[in-house]
Amino acid sequence: YDNCLLLIRTNPQAALSAASDWESKDGGGAAIHCEALSLVALHRYAEAAGRLNTLARTTNNATDRAVLYDQAGNAWLLARRPDNAQNSFTVALTFKPRDADLYADRARAFALKPDWVSADNDLTAALAAAPNRGDLLVLRASARHAMGKKAEARADIDQALALNSGNVDALELRGEMKAEAGDQIGAQTDWKTVVAQAPRSAAAKDAQDHLSALIQPPPAAPKK
Repeated sequence: YDNCLLLIRTNPQAALSAASDWESKDGGGAAIHCEALSLVALHRYAEAAGRLNTLARTTNNATDRAVLYDQAGNAWLLARRPDNAQNSFTVALTFKPRDADLYADRARAFALKPDWVSADNDLTAALAAAPNRGDLLVLRASARHAMGKKAEARADIDQALALNSGNVDALELRGEMKAEAGDQIGAQTDWKTVVAQAPRSAAAKDAQDHLSALIQPPPAAPKK
């Protein structure tokens, strides 16, 4: 199994072939799991999710089943299949009903629909289990921002930054909120801080895009 996982990093197609051959020789759940992870590496996400769901249904240990359904849900998300993802995460939660990460994962499925109310509800449940998670606060702020609940969204961002003033995801979203409120200088300050602190992050890319948009020259007037 370890060798199969190592092979995924360098040659996922060879890992898939090896895992399939191993499964045909009674490799059992370990072989199927390596097949599924190989399929993820090959960007064949829906196939991977189907195998993970099947493996979860035939696994006896409740904790292992929760992990497998969670992995299936994330593969469904990569396949842009939010309904399937939601179903997998919901089953996973029956085995680990207080797991903050499972609620956050299902919230991502709701957001992909988009169903912001359900995403907000799941993130609130996640924060009930893990109240000091800044990443969860930022996710809920994003959902509330999308719903137009600006005050509640800003409160979540402020709380996330109170926990960690260097939370670049929170700073990037706060910059968006400031820009929407007409505070362009404040928005630029937040975005520049994100780019300086975590230049390779997804938040920095978004921040740089916002900054670039601010300095775009106005369109030229049509010639008479």
